[in-house]
Amino acid sequence: MSNRDPLNWMLAEAVESLARAERMHRQVFALKTATPRAPSWEPPVDMIETAREVLILIALPGVDPDEVEAAIEDGALVVAGRRTLPPELRDAVIHRLELPQGRFERRIPLPAGRYAGVRRAAAQGCLVFGLAKAD
Repeated sequence: MSNRDPLNWMLAEAVESLARAERMHRQVFALKTATPRAPSWEPPVDMIETAREVLILIALPGVDPDEVEAAIEDGALVVAGRRTLPPELRDAVIHRLELPQGRFERRIPLPAGRYAGVRRAAAQGCLVFGLAKAD
């Protein structure tokens, strides 16, 4: 079948729409309480596995990567921090505020296996973790 086959195109569009709806659902309904007084939200995540590593991209626009805590606990990467308005915007008139503010935390189950090292970088509004697979 070619890429222009209507059935393939419609299936791809349906899968993309479902993935988009799932991300929106997680963002809207993932508010939870980390502690009785500290609400939190979960940033969206992409996980990609190659032969050599697992890459995890976490969408955190406006968050200082150095202020984000990360640890591997019970087979999951746990990432936590806080997103706050920049001081210069605190007195501004805000017409729309769609990006969540406050404390966030995300627990990302990792594929089974052992990891030899972790690298961390910031790229285009995302925090990127590369977990090298152990031989």
